Amino acid sequence: MKRINNIYQQICSIENLQLADSIARKGKLSQPGVKKHDKNKEANIQKLHEMLKNKTYKTSEYTTFTIFEPKERIIYRLPYFPDRITHHAVMNILEPIFVSSFTRDTYSCIKKRGIHAAAAAVKIALRDEAGTQYCLKLDIRKFYPNVDHDVLKQLLRKKIKDKDLLWLLDEIIDSTDGLPIGNYLSQYFANFYLTYFDHWIKEVKHVRYYFRYADDLVILSDNKPYLHQMLSDIRIYMKDQLNLSVKDNYQVFPVDDRGIDYVGYVFRHTHTRLRKSIKQNFARMLKRNKNIQSTASYNGWAVYCDSNHLLKKLLHEEIQPV
Repeated sequence: MKRINNIYQQICSIENLQLADSIARKGKLSQPGVKKHDKNKEANIQKLHEMLKNKTYKTSEYTTFTIFEPKERIIYRLPYFPDRITHHAVMNILEPIFVSSFTRDTYSCIKKRGIHAAAAAVKIALRDEAGTQYCLKLDIRKFYPNVDHDVLKQLLRKKIKDKDLLWLLDEIIDSTDGLPIGNYLSQYFANFYLTYFDHWIKEVKHVRYYFRYADDLVILSDNKPYLHQMLSDIRIYMKDQLNLSVKDNYQVFPVDDRGIDYVGYVFRHTHTRLRKSIKQNFARMLKRNKNIQSTASYNGWAVYCDSNHLLKKLLHEEIQPV
């Protein structure tokens, strides 16, 4: 990979900070942090420009809160000014550079490569029924909290040699342990942390059917022992190169025995269904509040799988008299 240099001035330019501000505020105009910033917007942008130019910027103190769906996680939150603007300013310039280093098998938090793109790719792979008889499914133990800062910095230095930019990225990385879920930059750092692993999977191990959504991995093959060997090799790579470990809930199984439960769907060679928990949430939502807005997101899930019977059943049941 070609190393990138001389882009820090683009990041801390007034024009880029103004663009970052306009992007960061989308859908958040009523938030107190945005309203507070807007009282002195021009002065704040100038102040942030000076902080970045003089390298006096320091990440603010985090606040945290806990969410429980789809699973319990601690979410980290930074002030709108200066931090969220800074993160967007960085990604305005770095996003295409990061994305260019990702393999096409990576789907999380990349424009036009989200859940439905991953689902479409799995369905295409399953057309090769003979070559996809078996599945290795695994994820990484506490991935975000366990990202090793020293390893991440070393990986970034393989791609970036701009010392000023590396100073800023190091400052943000070291602002708390691991990668804080909720930081705009964290999702890109997470993908970049695994991008050399992705290239190893594709270019060294020559895996044909490989899919990664964040830290959830799926490999398909016609050979069950081969997948067990891949699991062993992945464990070694994760430990030696990334200081990570594979969760004990990994699975190696025939695809047609149980289907591949991945990115909200259950895939088989013959059909694709919604994951059971999503169907249950859809049904509960319809009982609480059936309207166009509340059903739109679930309809979006449903159109990417074989769900005509499910939709008819749920919507029919909801319009029956009590």
